[in-house]
Amino acid sequence: DYAKERYGVSPMIQSQEKSGRVLIRIKDLTVEKADEVVWVRGRIHTSRAKGKQCFLVLRQQQFNIQALVAVGQHASKQMVKFAANINKESIVDVEGVVRKAHQKIGGCTQQDVELHVQRIYVISLAEPRLPLQLDDAVRPEVEGEEDGRATVNQDTRLDNRVIDLRTSTSQAIFCLQSGICQLFRETLIRKGFVEIQTPKIISAASEGGANVFTVSYFKSSAYLAQSPQLYKQMCICADFEKVFCVGPVFRAEDSNTHRHLTEFVGLDIEMAFNYHYHEVVDEIADTLVQIFKGLQERFQTEIQTINKQFPCEPFKFLEPTLRLEYCEAVAMLREAGVEMGDEEDLSTPNEKLLGRLVKEKYDTDFYILDKYPLAVRPFYTMPDPVNPKSSNSYDMFMRGEEILSGAQRIHDPQLLTERAQHHGIDLEKIKAYIDSFRFGAPPHAGGGIGLERVTMLYLGLHNVRQTSMFPRDPKRLTP
Repeated sequence: DYAKERYGVSPMIQSQEKSGRVLIRIKDLTVEKADEVVWVRGRIHTSRAKGKQCFLVLRQQQFNIQALVAVGQHASKQMVKFAANINKESIVDVEGVVRKAHQKIGGCTQQDVELHVQRIYVISLAEPRLPLQLDDAVRPEVEGEEDGRATVNQDTRLDNRVIDLRTSTSQAIFCLQSGICQLFRETLIRKGFVEIQTPKIISAASEGGANVFTVSYFKSSAYLAQSPQLYKQMCICADFEKVFCVGPVFRAEDSNTHRHLTEFVGLDIEMAFNYHYHEVVDEIADTLVQIFKGLQERFQTEIQTINKQFPCEPFKFLEPTLRLEYCEAVAMLREAGVEMGDEEDLSTPNEKLLGRLVKEKYDTDFYILDKYPLAVRPFYTMPDPVNPKSSNSYDMFMRGEEILSGAQRIHDPQLLTERAQHHGIDLEKIKAYIDSFRFGAPPHAGGGIGLERVTMLYLGLHNVRQTSMFPRDPKRLTP
């Protein structure tokens, strides 16, 4: 076998030596590199042998290229057979010549070039049986239904999440999600905010509710934080003026819906204002608009990749952001035939319907609902100065689903105590919270956003588990 040095299984890489070999990224293999000899590392996405040649598709993250191993000067029959028999998903190092393709290569991201293989070595061998096929996992649901071809159900995906995350769609989703966090930080730091870190193990339930996880804490009990609320407010009382944090939030709610998780990433904002809480609402809305713009500018490739599998209308928003009062929303819903009281909270179906009505009337997927009824908001929400049944609180919506809840907080200990008593909350349990306002507190407001929900709704996906890397819900604790 004249080519036996040119293929095989490499010894396990234990950092034996530093190699001078330069590996080129698959996404950088373009017509400009035609006739160059390059090394690439990728996974065997598919392989098919045909007589004296074998076609491989090599994949690296969301990019892939066709590679050809053909009997000739560099490759023997044995080498072609070896290449054809490498298990799918194995990682290989390939040396090859970049050649301009005669016609566009349909199934690959690098459509104008292919790689003519001169050497191929297996770096890490995958087991022959995969728990799911990647091609099935990226097939659009519609196609699967029409052609009766296999698609992969959600539990199979989540049980084998490491393989599911290799699909071009998953790669693109989490690349874009990383961008949301980056844009959130960039925008707020530019606006003069300080990033803070808050404790997740706390002594009392942050929202004063029952839906908390209890953990044993030496000889007593502690809770996992349902929100960084208390600590962001303490930072405002400590004169940080504008703060934000990015971190895990825990909710022990037995909600098995498309949009609830028991652990998610909270993007939280709190800010002191001068005279009106709308100063804060404007800052939060502008931050979200900057995120939406940044995603459109920086992540077109990812959005297109995701749309191939999950087609969706582009996300629409206005500048400045549309702001409606709660009473206007109730009026719109009543006009559409919904029966609801002035002080009733929005149900999920009504939220969805309102989203459709707003889109029809104002052509936006993003809007603010202001002045919620006081009765449906937490005890620390500042009442409206004119209408005692209303409050200085707001939600923000994307495609008819709530992504942010916020309010002006009560910064007066006397009023805070009264409101807590009205809600039947044990004052002893929130003593530290109330005490933090006793030494002068600036008026302030804020809100919390769910990262997974924003990612899901921006992309028009149908389940928040698609945008949580390793989701936690009432029925899932692994992997």
